[in-house]
Amino acid sequence: MNREAAVNREAAVDRKSATASKSAVAEKEAEKKKCWSRLPVVIVMALISCFLWGSAFPCIKIGYSLFDIASGEPASQILFAGIRFTLAGLMVILIGSLQQKKLLHPKKEMIAPIVGLSFLQTSGQYFFFYIGLAHASGVSSSIIEGANVFFTILVAAWIFRTERLSANKILGCLAGFAGVLLIQLPAGDHASLGFHLLGEGFVLISTILAAFSSSYIKKCAQRENPVAISGYQFLVGGIVLMAGGIIADGRLQVHPAGILLLLYMAFISAAAYTIWSMLLAANPVSRISVYGFFNPVIGVLLSALLLGESNQAFSIRGILALLLVCLGIILVNRSTEKKRQESVLS
Repeated sequence: MNREAAVNREAAVDRKSATASKSAVAEKEAEKKKCWSRLPVVIVMALISCFLWGSAFPCIKIGYSLFDIASGEPASQILFAGIRFTLAGLMVILIGSLQQKKLLHPKKEMIAPIVGLSFLQTSGQYFFFYIGLAHASGVSSSIIEGANVFFTILVAAWIFRTERLSANKILGCLAGFAGVLLIQLPAGDHASLGFHLLGEGFVLISTILAAFSSSYIKKCAQRENPVAISGYQFLVGGIVLMAGGIIADGRLQVHPAGILLLLYMAFISAAAYTIWSMLLAANPVSRISVYGFFNPVIGVLLSALLLGESNQAFSIRGILALLLVCLGIILVNRSTEKKRQESVLS
């Protein structure tokens, strides 16, 4: 009898210890999310991500030149993208494993959602983006990508039902799209409309896929470590792109400078998307997506400096287009902040 009572006491102690351990982990995760939702942290980390993403526009075009990839070689463009994201996935998994002191891997029940995300974001989004960017200017692509914030808000409101549309958000979307259209208007009496399906059209499709990805990442991050999500969706998506490029007979001319550029671009993805995923996990989608305003600004400026597109970047149309995109995001941001304040007061 005494032995049975002792066993019961030990079992009760073990249950209590396990409960305390789970509680400590939950508190740690809650504190981590609280940290990532603080305004100074959100601003700094979002700006870091946006600078990295903005630098990707000219870097991809420079990479095409360094690896001798012509605009009419989609197989080589896809192979280039696949290598970049495979390396990015390996970087994220390695860093996450070192941080945890064990191999970083997703939960079994999250394998299928992560594979789905990889096809939506890495394989799907960047299939269109890399081909589109080869047929469009870096400036135009940067501003079209700026529409991502508006698509993200619309998808969150209409598809995932995690956001509500307001008058300011609608006006912001209209202003932003006006900016996107303005940069595509023909210049001169005999110029043709600056929009082609294989160029700007593909970049626009990639932007729509990115909007779906943001809401889906938010959903997945409620059940899985955002670092694991980023690492494995990059790895799977990168391998798919790389395999597709190889099967389609894609080729890269290897240059030392190109390898360094490729490693930097892999770092862009590894760092920027991991940071963005952690921000999405701890904040409303609209609160984070508005910082995407800096993507077209940085992309335009870096394209002007590195690609010699200053005429388009600093033309009256280019400046007006950026101002409209900025106005749209300010309106959306005001609406989001007002909603947050009302929530706090209530």
